[in-house]
Formats: sequence, structure tokens, C-alpha cells
Amino acid sequence: MENTQMAIMQVSEKAERSIKGGHPWVFAEEIRAVDGEYENGGLVQVRSLKGRFLGTGFVCEQSKIRVRIISTNANDRFDEAFFARRIKYAIDYRRTVMGSDADFACCRLIFGEADCFPGLTVDRFGPVLVTQCLSRGIERIKPMLYRLIVDDLRARGEQIDALYERNDVKIRELEGLEQYTAFWPGEGLRTDLDGSVEIVENGIRYAVDYFDGQKTGFFLDQKYNRAAVAKLARGRRVLDCFTHTGAFALNAAAGGAEHVTAVDVSEHAIASARANAALNGLEGRMDFLCADVFELLTQMGEAKKCDYDMIILDPPAFTKSRDTLKSAIRGYREINRRAMQLLPRGGYLATCSCSHFMRDDYFRDMLRQAAADAQVTLRQIEARQQSPDHPIVPTIPETDYLKFYTFQVV
Repeated sequence: MENTQMAIMQVSEKAERSIKGGHPWVFAEEIRAVDGEYENGGLVQVRSLKGRFLGTGFVCEQSKIRVRIISTNANDRFDEAFFARRIKYAIDYRRTVMGSDADFACCRLIFGEADCFPGLTVDRFGPVLVTQCLSRGIERIKPMLYRLIVDDLRARGEQIDALYERNDVKIRELEGLEQYTAFWPGEGLRTDLDGSVEIVENGIRYAVDYFDGQKTGFFLDQKYNRAAVAKLARGRRVLDCFTHTGAFALNAAAGGAEHVTAVDVSEHAIASARANAALNGLEGRMDFLCADVFELLTQMGEAKKCDYDMIILDPPAFTKSRDTLKSAIRGYREINRRAMQLLPRGGYLATCSCSHFMRDDYFRDMLRQAAADAQVTLRQIEARQQSPDHPIVPTIPETDYLKFYTFQVV
């Protein structure tokens, strides 16, 4: 589609500044005039009030994010070759930054707006791709995108057996899209798999449940943070809180921890963690506890008994909006305070937040307050973020979400 055929949406000065500043969203209240007809989910031009070209993007009538910009080049033609180039750039980047074949075989290939594919996630678990689509525009062209992704990987000599869609998230309804899960029936792709695939990350084997596991089945963004924990865990007794599939706990055990206790409130998560421990022959150095982490740390504090000299805190996002940020900060502060008070002098704390609303400066300030509450001093070892297959674009704050710190408590 050539730009001259597209409808034109003129936007406010605020939206113009945002687009020029590198952010790809135009909100509904920022639309000032529409010239021409368009299809819901199709492409439109975005122009300033003075008629200056600002970008081209997907429009969605149901969403508060009315237009998602995919290009600011007025000369782009949005044919199959355009999207094939974008996919090649994204996969070339992962092939470079992930380094080893093992890391490339298990990584995020497409990270939404960071790769100029708004609302699209594509995770690779060896021969299985798991996708999530959260925008109407991408939904319209996903058959082409999926085919191009599979073709690109196969041309590189990679084995791809199946592509599974995890579109079972409520946020799709904001774009007028239904929820569902299904195998995509592309050429040469299987649709009869059982939803489980084994992967290897940091030398540790996992059984990934991409039918029912959280998100796409496994959190790939902590890959190198888990390796950082393994280095600190040698010879220590480790408490891994919010263990989910046991990834941090397994890295600690494989790194030489004396013993690791993995805790999660979900019985399904504990069962998965236990199975992964058995898969790696580590069950002899680990135990598993189904419990509420807040309650467990409170009980340990009241009993003034802690058998651990390293604690890992990897909670789910305590906030998914600015409206609940203050209460989330209180939650983070409380759980970190309790962990700091439990650790002996010289103990180690690994702590993180996966909410982009919990900015790094908020998180660091919260940690200072928690340390003051616990009457301890923190000696920072490392400050880390998400792995590079989840690239951060500085002009898109939503891509910068994971904070990960390790400290010695003194």
C-alpha cells in the first residue's frame, strides 16, 4: 500500500512532539481530524496540524491507543518485502547478541514495539515458536508474518516444528480481539504436539509447558540474571521466593549451593519446579514449599529463625498501572525489608521488579528505605536488566521494565 492511498489522521501538538521524540503511540484523544477512509486494523498516515508527515501506523477503533506507528519514513512501501526486512533485522540482532547456539535456540525473537512490530511477542523454545498478539493491525497480517519468521529461521538452518498462539490474555479485548489458543497451521508445521518442549538455558534443562504456563510458558528475560545468582550461591543455603518453574533455584543449586528451598504459592508451579529439579538430578540438594511468601517471611521473622544466607526475591509485577504504584511500592518495601532482616550479616540478597511502572529510581529508593527499616547496610554487587533479546529502546519507556539487583547485607 502506498502512502498516498492511505487515510490521513491529523494529531495534536502533544502527539506530534511524542512521535518526533521516538514514541510510537497516538492516543484517541490526540486525533484532531481524519481525511479519507480506512479499515479497522489497517494502515493510516499520521500528520501534524500543519500537514507535516509524522509516520505510518496501524489504526484500531476500539483501543485508546488509536494508532501504533511502525515507520517514520515517508518513502516506505508496506509490502511483504518491507516486513521480511524487519523480521530479518530482528532475528539478525538475536543471532548476534545471544552469542551461542544454545542461547539463540531459546530466546525472544520479536519484542513488540522494540522491533517495530507493535503488540507482537515471539518466543523461541528450540523447535517451537510461541506467539502472543495484542494489536489489531498485527492480527490482520499475522499469517504473512508467521510464514516469514518460520521461513527466515529455516533458511538459517534452524529446525522449527510448530508455532503456537497464546492469545489467551484479556488485554486483547481492548483491541476488540477474541481470546484463544491454537497451533498455527503453516506449511510443514505440526499441530498435534502435546504442549511440552524441553529447553536448555545456562546448561540447565527445563520442561516448558507452553499450553498452560504463564505468559508464553517460560520467562526468558532473566536468563543472564539467573547465571549471576549461580555465581553467588556456591556453598550457600538459598531461599528462592516466587520460584515459578524453579529457574533461579535450579541455577543456584547447579552453581554449587549447599541447599536450596524453592517457594511458591502455586501448587502447579511447585510441581513444575520439582519436575525440573528431577530432570537435572538436583532434587537431592533442593526442597520445595507451597506457601505465601509474605506469610512465610513473617513467620520466620517472628520465630527469629532463618536457615538461609542468601534470599532471592522474584515476585510477579505488583503493579500494572500508575494508579496502583504507591501500594506496589509499599509491597516491594515490605517484602525486601523482611528478607533483609532475616539474612545474617554478610548474607546475600537478589531482588527484582518486572513492572515498567516501577521505575529504576523508584526501585532504588524503595531499597534504601527498606534497608533503613531493617537497620542494615546494603553493599551493591550488580545492577542488571532484562537479557538483550528483550532490547530497551530509550524513547519507549515501556520496553525498559526489569530491574535486578544483588547485594551483600552488612
